[in-house]
Amino acid sequence: MSTLSLPAQFPSRAIASPKKSAKLTLWPLVAATFFMVSGGTYGTEDIIHGAGYGRGILLLLITPILWSLPTAFMIGELSSALPSEGGYYAWVRRAMGNFWGFQEAWLSLVASIFDMAIYPTLFVAYLTRLVPWFGVDHRGVMVGLGVVVLCALLNIAGIRIVAISSLWLFFLLSAPFVALVLIAPFKVGELANATVTPSTSNIGLIGGLLICMWNYMGWDNASTIATEVKRPQRTYPRAMIVAVIVVAATYIVPFAAMWLAGVHASAFETGSWADIAGLMGGLVGGPLVARGFRVALVLGGMMSAFGMFNALVMSYSRLPLAMAQDGLLPRVFGKVHPKTRAPWVAIIVLAACWALCLGLGFERLVTIDVLLYGMSLSLEFIALIVLRIKEPTLRRPFKVPGGMAGAILVGVCPALLLGFSIVHGESEQILGMSGLTFGLLLIGGGFLAYWLKSLIRPQGWAETSTLADERKAA
Repeated sequence: MSTLSLPAQFPSRAIASPKKSAKLTLWPLVAATFFMVSGGTYGTEDIIHGAGYGRGILLLLITPILWSLPTAFMIGELSSALPSEGGYYAWVRRAMGNFWGFQEAWLSLVASIFDMAIYPTLFVAYLTRLVPWFGVDHRGVMVGLGVVVLCALLNIAGIRIVAISSLWLFFLLSAPFVALVLIAPFKVGELANATVTPSTSNIGLIGGLLICMWNYMGWDNASTIATEVKRPQRTYPRAMIVAVIVVAATYIVPFAAMWLAGVHASAFETGSWADIAGLMGGLVGGPLVARGFRVALVLGGMMSAFGMFNALVMSYSRLPLAMAQDGLLPRVFGKVHPKTRAPWVAIIVLAACWALCLGLGFERLVTIDVLLYGMSLSLEFIALIVLRIKEPTLRRPFKVPGGMAGAILVGVCPALLLGFSIVHGESEQILGMSGLTFGLLLIGGGFLAYWLKSLIRPQGWAETSTLADERKAA
């Protein structure tokens, strides 16, 4: 089983559709990336609860420098040099061959099963703040299932709809936080003695750091739609840098404002922004305004979770499509909608897998998600170095600065943070075993899956007639 091979032996067959279609420009791509990574301040509450304001904001400030910016630089170089369908899967496959390309896709897709279950969970967490009835029995799971189905249908309707809806959702969910930030300087310390709902969160500083890493990961997800982006060589590097700045600001500024207003850090837990907004609204205009603020934050939290899930369906569904085009998955995954070109089979299959994990707890989902994502990200940093060695003449419109040393050093801090997540995984119990053991079993599943694929289909799966016709037309 060879792990290294000449690039010519493994050309990516994933190509753009020969049919003309609307492509994403800078700001829709920034909005889609924002939701693939962040979705706004929602989901960060436990960071402040566990670390306090000072250390929590410091974590939110340092993590993008050590974790996000290196990743954005790596993605900027590889996406500008190889804007292929499947993104990071195509980079690893070109650098290290079919086996490691398959492992990259496996890690990402398995991680997505846990990652994607988080967003319907957050959606329900905010909905129950407004209507507690949905938190009884299995009603929350049914609501989460509805989110999965609706987002799958929107993605089958086309990439343009997903991107433009992401842009509008960004403005809508940001509006209540902008109002809170503008009010806070006029209410300094006035919420120091406010009565707040006691937090039930038991997440400490270490758990807060892990959630911080989760809130800053996913930058490579936007790379899988490269063939559907206008001038990707220029657009991707710019979008990554802008998105890092926007995401960091949406995390840090609202917490700084609440610190200024005197809200206790212990009041924060997942979903508590609604209650805190109600307190702030009460200072401004009494019970009616308080309720209005509370409802706005709840709706914003629901839009955030929905927008993240919706954008990530678009990203993850391109992996099975690209793998089917390369013969690493059955050809049925290469089927696309005749009008929207959306990989409808991949979307439906993945949505069914995501729905199965809707009942798991938030921190357990984060623990496994960070571990698997960190391993796939490590392969991407290795691909960056391998391609520098194997293809030094490859045109790279954007390059990680510092030559080969820069390409190596840019992956050091993410690797250290990955090591931290591995150590933390030892203390998290999942299905009667440590999170690390469970994660290693999932990683080992990729080796087994590739062996079975090689046993059943040594030469890979044949292309669909539709894909073959498109290649001829191209």
